[in-house]
Amino acid sequence: MDSSVALFNHLKAADPFFLLAGPNVIESEEHILKLAKHTKAIVSKFGLPLVFKSSFDKANRTSSKSFRGPGLEEGLKILEKVKVAYDLPIVTDVHESSQVMVNSAEKIRLAGNQNVMVCERGTMFGYNDLIVDPRNLVWMREANCPVVADITHSLQQPAGKKLEGGGVASGGLRELIPCIARTAVAVGVDGLFMEVHDDPLNAPVDGPTQWPLRHLEELLEELIAIARVTKGKKPFEIDLRPFRD
Repeated sequence: MDSSVALFNHLKAADPFFLLAGPNVIESEEHILKLAKHTKAIVSKFGLPLVFKSSFDKANRTSSKSFRGPGLEEGLKILEKVKVAYDLPIVTDVHESSQVMVNSAEKIRLAGNQNVMVCERGTMFGYNDLIVDPRNLVWMREANCPVVADITHSLQQPAGKKLEGGGVASGGLRELIPCIARTAVAVGVDGLFMEVHDDPLNAPVDGPTQWPLRHLEELLEELIAIARVTKGKKPFEIDLRPFRD
């Protein structure tokens, strides 16, 4: 079986959910290896499937002066080291069509590819804010593929943070990450996406919406407990017959 198919099936069968987690962007090889080591150690305690996430480039920054990362070539080399060192599957993001590999693009075009997930990360609402509608997590199941809730990006406030000396950057509502996460697992998502950092206040990118690594274990413990008792993955069978004594 193709390794990507095997990974997809493994994640799809996760009980109660799988996790995609890591720092927003590669800050250095040393830092990313450190985060991968500690994230895996924490998640392994719960037996959750983990896919490690970090970006090689943050091209879609609010400000042109914001930190970008090591770039495609160097970044992928670093992520490969993480994959080998800690035996972790890796997920990253792309920002331009030229960065998407031909084979992957072709697979998407061909009919019958089932290795697809859908992700909820909030909807733009007014200025500098995102809104998460839990109903989407139910409706997205109609796509007949795993549903993932992005519980950190959905709390961004684009251009919501004023910088000293002028300019703006993305702000965020880190304190509400547990709220969105609890809601998502209660509804019954298949996977959670969250960005974690060992020093969020000094993170060069999206610090306000990265969850402190020191609290990852505590949060996961609660989320798993919620997921174990919810019946959110199954539609409620509503009986509309008249109630009679």
